[in-house]
Amino acid sequence: MDAITLDNITKTYNKGAVLAVDKATFSVNEGEMFGLIGPDGAGKTSIFRVLTTLLLPDGGSGTVAGFDIVKEYKEIRNCIGYMPGRFSLYQDLSVEENLKFFATIFETTIEENYDLIKDIYVQIEPFKTRRAGKLSGGMKQKLALCCALIHKPKVLFLDEPTTGVDAVSRVEFWEMLKRLKHQGITILVSTPYMDEAILCDRIALIQGGKILSVDSPGNTVKKYPGKMYAVHSINMHQLLKDLRAYPDTLSCFTFGDSMHLTFKEDNDDNVVKLTTYLAGKGQKDVEIKNIPAGIEDYFIKISATGNE
Repeated sequence: MDAITLDNITKTYNKGAVLAVDKATFSVNEGEMFGLIGPDGAGKTSIFRVLTTLLLPDGGSGTVAGFDIVKEYKEIRNCIGYMPGRFSLYQDLSVEENLKFFATIFETTIEENYDLIKDIYVQIEPFKTRRAGKLSGGMKQKLALCCALIHKPKVLFLDEPTTGVDAVSRVEFWEMLKRLKHQGITILVSTPYMDEAILCDRIALIQGGKILSVDSPGNTVKKYPGKMYAVHSINMHQLLKDLRAYPDTLSCFTFGDSMHLTFKEDNDDNVVKLTTYLAGKGQKDVEIKNIPAGIEDYFIKISATGNE
């Protein structure tokens, strides 16, 4: 049975003037770590709020743990854990008080499900008397996850949990998610970070409220057509202009310390011709190498074309 299903879910704001979610359809398997990947404003949070029964959809249907998101919202709220993107715990309460409060709401105790949160809680236990508002970003993240897990949910919703968190805490957080997955908890996580997408079993790419693609990270990058090249030179600002003006360029965009380039046609002499062209433009120390396309490359492509 699917742990989560969405069937043509639509959500609008301002009396229909703003379309936030546009007929979104996908499903999440039981015990799966599923990623909803897209930039800010893509519709990720709106989907999360609909699935966690905080908002009613304007169209379509969906289920969580077999329960209808409209008709059976009480059942859903009792069997899910939700960690919103913004820290939403009680900042004037201590770490321990927050955890006890959420355990009480779900008619359980910290001791009853301590094994589930133990690996996470031991990292913040030395600060259990500290007010939540005084914790660092990484510690707030761990506390919020503990509170979302304290009642042993069947499905865990994590809305951009690592945004604004340092690199070390991001790595630690994903290691914690792997351990939770092994305990049979279904996890739906949203993130704007493409490097986190590869850590999921499957991903849905979303832009402008539309689901563009649903597949495993490995299969997603395999869909990229043609060859991808990384191009670097001394004058990167001018390089971007020159590459976009090159007649055989299909796409070109900045990626880290290089430009990612695809040609209109995959010919054996593409690199030689481009090198000659750039030399004529005065570009020096040009480096061109064939590289595998990543999820971000594929996302940019289908965002521009709308087609897989």
